[in-house]
Amino acid sequence: MQRPLDNQHIIEIKPLPSPREIKAKLPITDQAAALVVETRKAIRNILHGQDRERLLVIVGPCSIHDPEAAYEYAAKLKPVADALRDRLLIVMRTYFEKPRTTVGWKGLINDPHLDGTCDIATGMELARTILLKINQSGMPCATELLDPISPQYVADLISWTAIGARTTESQTHREIASGVSMPVGFKNGTEGSLQVAVNAMTSARAPHHFLGINAEGQTSIIKTAGNPDRHIVLRGGGGKTNYDAEHVAKAEAAVAGEGIARPVMIDCSHDNSSKDHKRQSLVARDVIKQFREGRQSIMGLMIESNLNPGKQAWKQGVTLAHGVSITDACLGWDETESLLNELADMIVTKSA
Repeated sequence: MQRPLDNQHIIEIKPLPSPREIKAKLPITDQAAALVVETRKAIRNILHGQDRERLLVIVGPCSIHDPEAAYEYAAKLKPVADALRDRLLIVMRTYFEKPRTTVGWKGLINDPHLDGTCDIATGMELARTILLKINQSGMPCATELLDPISPQYVADLISWTAIGARTTESQTHREIASGVSMPVGFKNGTEGSLQVAVNAMTSARAPHHFLGINAEGQTSIIKTAGNPDRHIVLRGGGGKTNYDAEHVAKAEAAVAGEGIARPVMIDCSHDNSSKDHKRQSLVARDVIKQFREGRQSIMGLMIESNLNPGKQAWKQGVTLAHGVSITDACLGWDETESLLNELADMIVTKSA
């Protein structure tokens, strides 16, 4: 008897509802669609230099694990975003997929019940539900694209996306970035390599053919035109920072040939904060100071923030504190609100 040659380590293969099915169940509204279109255009204007006065700020939880806390955060962020919109274009972090260096909770899409059951079908619907509600409230959303299938389910509700430090070097993710409809930021590598992000920007500008799925969930050949709206995200690496003027200038020079007016964003967390969430404020102030002093290549920054500061350990069956991250440590809301207002005031000083 011949031994089976495939699926020897597979326990189960379970069909997922198609993107068309889930979008039909949770359709985008006219109000949400208009916000996505408007925000993507505004980000492109910043990126390509049509808007040189404002900075893009991606701010919010490191990852979303509690929908109610996410809605509460969005409700707090909306009036601040409205009040500061002439200086800061604020977009909320709505991260549902978390890359892991080894193992751990992989995000709300993968494990929405936080119990290891990995009910991805429920997670995909829940992620779309959250994005719909937050966009409906008037807050545009940003995320990281990790799984190559997920964009077909949620990308219509995303105004900006990142390709993370662990996947910037991945051909698959560069191909995906070449086809998505929103601006994309490529993070430098986990060890600090800038060149992988530069290479990713070049790759995503070009057309590609790759395997993916269509709206019916069928395996398909995807042909892309290339994405003109790309930039670098400096997040530090290898235990070192790279948000200072010298590193920003190097990043600017490295992508000068791409013809993008403002190609550099700074991630205030991760190695740039030495993995101390409280240091994000110091990084953000330095970035604004550089911008105020004429470093126009800076187009924005990222801040990890939640309702309450710090982080907590996630363990199955243990009750979690409300509004506290279960992945990276975050600034609390009060400090976040104060920081955003301070950064906006610093930009006014520049304009004056």
